[in-house]
Amino acid sequence: MEEYLVQMKGISKFFPGVVALDKVDFELRAGEVHALLGENGAGKSTTLRILTCYFNPTSGDAIIDGKSILDEENNVKKIIGYLPESAPLYNDMCVFDYLVYMADIQELERSKLNERLHYVVNVCGLKEVISKPIGELSKGYKQRVGLAGAIIHDPKILILDEPTNGLDPNQIVEIRELIKELGKEKTVLVSTHILSEVEATCSRAIIINKGNIIADDTPENLSLNFGNNDKSSTIKISIKTNDNIESVKEKLLSVSDIYKVEIEDNFNNIKELTIYSNSEEPRDEIYRFIKSTDWIIYEMTRVKENLETVFHTLTKGDE
Repeated sequence: MEEYLVQMKGISKFFPGVVALDKVDFELRAGEVHALLGENGAGKSTTLRILTCYFNPTSGDAIIDGKSILDEENNVKKIIGYLPESAPLYNDMCVFDYLVYMADIQELERSKLNERLHYVVNVCGLKEVISKPIGELSKGYKQRVGLAGAIIHDPKILILDEPTNGLDPNQIVEIRELIKELGKEKTVLVSTHILSEVEATCSRAIIINKGNIIADDTPENLSLNFGNNDKSSTIKISIKTNDNIESVKEKLLSVSDIYKVEIEDNFNNIKELTIYSNSEEPRDEIYRFIKSTDWIIYEMTRVKENLETVFHTLTKGDE
């Protein structure tokens, strides 16, 4: 039986004239990095604020490690680390003082303070700046400090709102690696609109649109299952044959549902084929055909759409 640390159960949130969330259900598995993916105004931040007990839902409930956000708000807050989009840092404080301050806010036991300080400084790479004022740090280091403050009390769940926003490419890579490292020990929920981050960092992606969950799966499965509205598919094949390009193309176009073939002729009669089919899964049919010829097949793979295409398909499909 899978262990879920977070369960959203029919969560709705209404503001005057606005339905921010409409009966949202999803679950977060323990020990995974999840993405909450959506456009601006889709309901991402509202979802995070409900999970972290900053907002009460209009209806529904969320169960965090067996605790209801409605009945056990204080206990829920103790097991969540939250880094909002604009991290609440104090530029005049040095990094060490800030982390001690965050430990006090989270009511961390004094007997555990040194151990936790040592851990967060090491895992977040803050040793070189521990005595520096936060105001003197780069954006990348400031984000590291924010992350360290969010996990100082050793929460089971880490919630991050747009954690790479405003960072340069090198800083984005550093924070991405840090999130993956933290995901080995904690359940992480990352709210983002950066699709490449999801593919590189997250094991599952929850797509929210206009207050509704419209997809929840691994990035790979989303790419395979939602990449094409029309259920067509693209197949890449590498073969060896003495047949010329026109002959190969003509023969393949005789196979059911194949409507286009592109061929690149390489050395030693190796041909790289891109086959377009109206069938959702044409590989069996293609394999049977090739088996009836004297062609040698080296490789056959289905091309998956990238997550950007999937996201656009799902969120723009009703326009």
